[in-house]
Amino acid sequence: MQSYLRSFWKSILDFNWKFGLFLILIICVPRFIMVLHANQYADYRFIGLIMLVSFIVPFIFLNKKGIKAIGWNKPKCYKWLSIAFISGCLYAYLLFLLGKSLYQDSYQNWYVYISKSYKIPTDLTIEGKRQMFFIMAGTGMLFSPFGEELYFRGIVHETFVSRFGNRGASILDSSAFALTHIAHFGLIYLLDGWHLLFIPTVLWCFSMYFVSRLFYFFKVKSGAIWGAIICHSAFNLSMIYCIFYQL
Repeated sequence: MQSYLRSFWKSILDFNWKFGLFLILIICVPRFIMVLHANQYADYRFIGLIMLVSFIVPFIFLNKKGIKAIGWNKPKCYKWLSIAFISGCLYAYLLFLLGKSLYQDSYQNWYVYISKSYKIPTDLTIEGKRQMFFIMAGTGMLFSPFGEELYFRGIVHETFVSRFGNRGASILDSSAFALTHIAHFGLIYLLDGWHLLFIPTVLWCFSMYFVSRLFYFFKVKSGAIWGAIICHSAFNLSMIYCIFYQL
């Protein structure tokens, strides 16, 4: 496993579960704080930066063999990419229906709270709304899917494999993914301060955990990280569509 690291890091680091925990601490903890800050002050300029850092982390630490080990290669089965896209769209829409049925248009509905970050003007024309949707969908389908998948389903996952196996590694990287997303919804900021919505947070966390496992499933089926990226991109596209046109 040590051969996955670039020569510079080999004398400093071991490619194992401890390195995985280190990666989670240096990326997920700052990201959690940055997202909370963004939600409080409505300043989301730097969220894209943390996604960019997540994307480049594997290329900083891993050599060619390591990059291939995390799935950055040509897919082996292209039909699974189409299935991944459809599944990502359906999952996000079902999550929308769940939130709508349980919490209607209140801030306990995860999509309603997340929609705050999009700052959609109420007086937008149909054409203006369409243009804004395409811009938000385009960025949503690029930044987090590439950054999060190469990070969570890529390098973080692979650090846990030697100790816990692929199934155990998927459970761990999915758990880290889900807990990190409490900053996006669960611990929410309203005008009267911070609130932890216990039941909605539990539902949201489980939803993020299982969608993370879904991303990994398509990574395995496609034989490349692209399965996870496409499923994640489709999830974001469907979520953004629901926020713009279904709420």
